[in-house]
Order: sequence, then structure tokens, then C-alpha cells
Amino acid sequence: MYDVIIIGSGPAGLTAAIYSTRANLKTLMLAGSQWGGQLMLTTLVENFPGFPEGIQGPDLMMAMRKQAERFGTEIVEAEFKEGDFSKQPFTVRTAEKEYQAKAIIITTGADAKWLGIPGEKEFRGRGVSSCATCDGAFFRGKNVIVVGGGDVALEDATFLTRFAHTVSIVHRRDTLRASKALQDRAKANPKINFIYNTIVEEIIGTNKVEKVKVRTKPSDKSLLTKSVEEIQKVTAPSLHPTVLSKDQESVAWEIPIDGVFVAIGHVPNTAVLKGIDIDEKGYIVPKDRTHTNIEGVFVAGDVHDAHYRQAITAAGFGCQAAIDVERWLEEHK
Repeated sequence: MYDVIIIGSGPAGLTAAIYSTRANLKTLMLAGSQWGGQLMLTTLVENFPGFPEGIQGPDLMMAMRKQAERFGTEIVEAEFKEGDFSKQPFTVRTAEKEYQAKAIIITTGADAKWLGIPGEKEFRGRGVSSCATCDGAFFRGKNVIVVGGGDVALEDATFLTRFAHTVSIVHRRDTLRASKALQDRAKANPKINFIYNTIVEEIIGTNKVEKVKVRTKPSDKSLLTKSVEEIQKVTAPSLHPTVLSKDQESVAWEIPIDGVFVAIGHVPNTAVLKGIDIDEKGYIVPKDRTHTNIEGVFVAGDVHDAHYRQAITAAGFGCQAAIDVERWLEEHK
């Protein structure tokens, strides 16, 4: 029997563990077989307070883990399979064991959606990113593309213009899904270009991203009867692409580029959670601060935060959840 079980092991979970164990609560963390969250896939983190020269993502997570363990957190590197939150004490299960607790903190995070194309995984952290606010400063004076057409893509593109020389939004349709206000702002920015009806097929480089292969299927098929130069004028003239092939349906290009930002959404890790209120996008909906709809079950981090998605905000939510748990246990004895 534990006072609290924390499901997840990113910045939110580990911060919650530090606070709960220092409050003398017997704490178990189900960390998963690949513990540490998205920062384990990140290289240099420059915006986490306390590290003026920056810190490698895995190093930051290891430091957090050691701190949590020093205060007494028991960490099990096993996947959470299911939980029974219908009665006290709560029961959670892995493939091997069953555990019980008086309170639960869910910190399962959210994973970025990826394109699933060649080169994307290989160059993650070396020119490929899903977080403009995390990595934008590494692309000062560079040319980058943002893949997507929704609010996040246009917000990311606008943010990246603070650093990049040019930002090109690559969207698979001929119209954007983003709000009109965001579209108007992006279209008024001289640094932002739009490449419509285009998908990215491959990311190419040696030690870092050097170019991308894209395919444009124009909605106006008559464009494909024109010369390469004329087609180029309405796609990506400023990026000096190289035409690879052209047929009756599409044109394949290679575009020299320094960075690829994937902004096609996130998937909160809530599929295995039963009885917890979630919204239409799958994010947990807090009832009050970090309290969920189930008394004694709390939430922290990207699994309920679709807005900020930063390590430092996740850590802050983890702190809040642990304090809320401590007070809730005290109130309910």
C-alpha cells in the first residue's frame, strides 16, 4: 500500500515525486520501460532555469530521477496496463504486478505526432523538431520549414521568424485549418512563405538536415503543363528547389533547408485510462487545479496541458499535484 502512485516519469512525474516524498508520503512511480518522457529524445535544453550553458535532455532527466530517488521514491520501470479507480484503495497493474494506493497522480504526457517518413527519426535533434519554442533559437539566420496547417503550425512559424531567415509553411491541402487571425498574421509576415498542396516525403542529410524531398499535387492540374520555372514561381521560388520529376499528377522537388519543424498535433497518452474525463482531443480535463473528476486521482503535465507543453510548466504542474495530494490525504485521513 502506497500513499501515492505516480503514473509516468517525465518532468511532471519526477517533480511530483520529489515533493511527495519530501512530504513523507510513501511514493511509487510507474516509470514505463522507456522512462523520462520526451526530454530523453532531446539534445541541448537551453531554457530550463538553473543551467546557464544549457543541459542535455537525458542529463536533466537523470538528475531529476536521482533527486526523486534520494528522497525515497520507489521507481519501477514497467508499463502501466490498467487501473481500477472505482473504489478505494485504488489499484494499478503492470504486466507483472499489482499495486495499491490511496491517491494517484497521472503524468503520462503527450507524444508529438510525426510524419513517419525516411530521415525524420534519424535527424531528430539534428534539425528535426516538434517544438519551436524549445529549439527555435538554434536556427538563427537559417531557412526552416514548418509542416502543418493548423493553429500550432502558424503559431510555430510566427515564433520562428524571430530567429530564422525564412520560414516556409508546407501544407498538404490548398487551404489552411488555422484561425483567420493567425492566418492574417502569418500572411502579413514577410519572412513566412506558404507551400500548398505539398507533402514532405523524405528528410535528407549527413550529420544534420540538409534538404527535404517534397511532392506537390496542385489543385489546378493545368499548372502541370507549364514549364518547371513557371511551376516554381507558385511553389517555393525563394528556396531554390531542384526539380526531381514531373508527371500528370505531381511535381517532386528537393529543397535545401536547415530545419524541419513538425506541427501536426500531439497525442495525449490517455488511451489506457478508464473513467477519467477527457476532452475531444484526448486531454484530461481537470475539475479543479490538478484534481480530476475522480476523488483522489490527480493530473499533471502535458497529458492535460495542450497549451504550453514545456518541461518547466510540466514540472510546475507536478509540484501543484503533489501538494494537492498531500493536502487531500490530510483532509481525508
